[in-house]
Amino acid sequence: MNTSITLNHLKPGEKAVVKELLASGSMRRRFLDIGLIENTPVECLGRSPGGDPSAYLIRGAVIAIRSEDSEDILLRQ
Repeated sequence: MNTSITLNHLKPGEKAVVKELLASGSMRRRFLDIGLIENTPVECLGRSPGGDPSAYLIRGAVIAIRSEDSEDILLRQ
């Protein structure tokens, strides 16, 4: 089943694929610069002890993204 969720809903160990970026401006540019484009696989590696930010494996790099920013990344599982 192809359900859409935002990146901040991925739990550690879960994987999904980027469907769409909802961000605009400089944050959208940053997401594009780290390779978050359509059909990019993403895996949640874990969360910080306080719960924010979370670490994601994106194109072979571990990237920390705050929960507030990850709401603008739409995924399909």
